[in-house]
Amino acid sequence: MRILVVTNPHATATSARGRDVLVNSLASVAELEVAETANRGHAAALACRAMRNGTDTVVALGGDGTVNEVINGLLTDGVHDRVPSLGVVPTGSTNVFARALGLPNDPIEATGSLLEGLRAEHRRPVSLGLADDRWFCFAAGLGFDAAIVHGVERRRRQGKRSTHVLYTRVGAGELLRADRRHPQVHVELEDGSVLSDVFFTIVANADPWTYVGNRPLHPTPGVTFDSGLGLYARRRMSIPGLLFSMAGLSGSHPRIGRRGAFVRHDLRHITVVADEPLPLQVDGDALEPSQKVTFRSVPSAISIVSAPPQEHPEPPPTG
Repeated sequence: MRILVVTNPHATATSARGRDVLVNSLASVAELEVAETANRGHAAALACRAMRNGTDTVVALGGDGTVNEVINGLLTDGVHDRVPSLGVVPTGSTNVFARALGLPNDPIEATGSLLEGLRAEHRRPVSLGLADDRWFCFAAGLGFDAAIVHGVERRRRQGKRSTHVLYTRVGAGELLRADRRHPQVHVELEDGSVLSDVFFTIVANADPWTYVGNRPLHPTPGVTFDSGLGLYARRRMSIPGLLFSMAGLSGSHPRIGRRGAFVRHDLRHITVVADEPLPLQVDGDALEPSQKVTFRSVPSAISIVSAPPQEHPEPPPTG
């Protein structure tokens, strides 16, 4: 078995100890190569090379951005039976994809789960989303939420660390600057219907959408890696209403206000059109502003290495 580990040295929770534990563990079960990313796009290039040279598994050691790049590299030539399986050891600040998969959020525990999956040869096929030609794992957005991601990216280039506090500060600033009176987004659904008067959209491939600290936000509860895409299209942008709605999306019993947003589930195809180019993000990665984006669900696009599900023995008969 040949394995490539793609590691992002700048991910929030990356440590030399965690990397060494992973490398030493994998070296005992496979022929191993380790590559450290040097710049944006490097993880995708490494994963593409691994896909084309017959590597069996690529492990992403990093946050959601690293995982997204690796997936886009693995699927450079589209979905086919020679795409390596993907292992995920989360070391980012949020790790939405890993947590949505049910993987441990601790890098050491995630390494143990990965080893179990490799030894048992257990793979889990999952669906992915496409935003035009860019793959995404858990969510994409056009408009306000993407503007927050762009704002965080600007501050990271200035040397700020990606933290929940930074996202909150940037989000508050973007909300104050946003045009909260004139919606300029329109959503075309696969049945031909159009949702108008929309301020921003979240297109989800998984649930939750993101986390605030350890509290998940569920704008599209029920979306899974085995279903189509979920859509949250925001209809109102008053500050009290938006804050109340975001609070209602947290916790184990999210409340989706019918007046505040359109919510749709199990969609295979969505086209979002704006009156002017708006910020775009996929998996928390800021992309160039766009005026029209087509989102598609691609079933069983990639296989994830994970520990096999535990079997629960039948309880002994009573009476």
